[in-house]
Amino acid sequence: MVASPSSSDTARFPRALPFIIGSEVAERFSYYGMLTILPTFLVAQFFNPTQQGALTPGAEAQANALVHSFAALGYALPVVGALLADWVLGKYRVILYLSLLYCGGHALLAAFHDDLSGFRLGLLVVAVGMGGIKSSVTANLGDQFTQANAGLLPKAFGWFQMSIDVGAALATVVTPLLYAHYGPAVAFGVPGLLMATAALTFWLGRRRYVRVPPTGLRAGLRQTLGPGEGRAALRRIGAVFIFVPVLWMLNEQSSSEWVLQATHLNRELWPGFRPLAEQIQLSGIVFGIGLNPLLTYGLYPALQRRGVRVTPLRRMGAGMVIAALAVVIIGVVQLRVDAGGHPSAWWQILAYCVLVGGVIMVAITGLEYAYTHAPKAFKSLTTALWVLTIAAANFGLSLLNGSIARGGWLAGLHGANFYWFSVGLMAVNVTLFALVAARLPQKTYVAPAAEPQLAS
Repeated sequence: MVASPSSSDTARFPRALPFIIGSEVAERFSYYGMLTILPTFLVAQFFNPTQQGALTPGAEAQANALVHSFAALGYALPVVGALLADWVLGKYRVILYLSLLYCGGHALLAAFHDDLSGFRLGLLVVAVGMGGIKSSVTANLGDQFTQANAGLLPKAFGWFQMSIDVGAALATVVTPLLYAHYGPAVAFGVPGLLMATAALTFWLGRRRYVRVPPTGLRAGLRQTLGPGEGRAALRRIGAVFIFVPVLWMLNEQSSSEWVLQATHLNRELWPGFRPLAEQIQLSGIVFGIGLNPLLTYGLYPALQRRGVRVTPLRRMGAGMVIAALAVVIIGVVQLRVDAGGHPSAWWQILAYCVLVGGVIMVAITGLEYAYTHAPKAFKSLTTALWVLTIAAANFGLSLLNGSIARGGWLAGLHGANFYWFSVGLMAVNVTLFALVAARLPQKTYVAPAAEPQLAS
């Protein structure tokens, strides 16, 4: 065992934090690297390889449906990973073992880039690996803190979100260029190398992690199914999380529907510079990297000093409204596209920046809320429930796009109508959220001082 930190160190970040943040940067590059090119690749390689204009709407809807089905599965599996981590294996083993599986999924994508069945298998394996570690990574971050430095948790989750943005930004620049110049095998293979780097970085920090041992399957089931504070905490958290999928429905469109919309825009941002359709989303990521510390270290503290209570639930409600404004911009752009126009991609860049502002306010707060409002035995599980809201959003988008592709009963929600539907849904959602949040009691759980455990 490593000795507990002295009192002079109690307000410092944990020593394990650089390994967690570094691993997250590489893992997010691997995920967003393949996701960035996935919609356009599916259309060009499998669903409309001859580029027939009459087939474009249906092919794009098919691609969107597959992308969102993949994401729905990946973001649903964190529940399974969380139960394994909290009750059976512990977070460290779950993260390490499934990271290796994750690498294998990327290898399959590169190997079967011209075989739809094999490519689907690769997506399945990536979804299992990504989903299995998702909740444990964020819960493991929270485990490194104690009551002595719990005040640094919001900043740590802010840095964690920034690591996600940095990895996504690098991937958004690099993988479309790899795809354009070297083909899909290289473009899908490089993210696999980054995932291997993520696994190695995480393993290198093994002697610095605080490891919360699993409670055991029987004890975990008893605490979940039995009466007590665990169930009450889950009810309070569920009352918040039930409103989050609509926010993610708006956000997840930006990595699929918006990318395909960009193929119809005038992307010459200034003379001689015309980014690829997949690279437009970089604008929002870069904006988010700058906005994240501005909110954490600037706006929120300034409002608190002026007597404005910036509670987690207020931040989330405001973020939902801002995200809806971004979709209004996209809907107006789509109206012009539907009319045969080619509006400037600057409008989409504006929408990305507005969307990211709203999503950051919800995402960082939600991760913090999922961890701090759950008792010890539920830390990974509640984080998984947070991630499950993303799965629900992608499942809904997959059904919607599938219906459009088949000409089903939701076929009328194509073009701009798709975005007006999203805005209306958010208007109802945020109204109900405000009513519930105003009546919701708050109770937080932060662990007492803990010691890092040496690797066994």
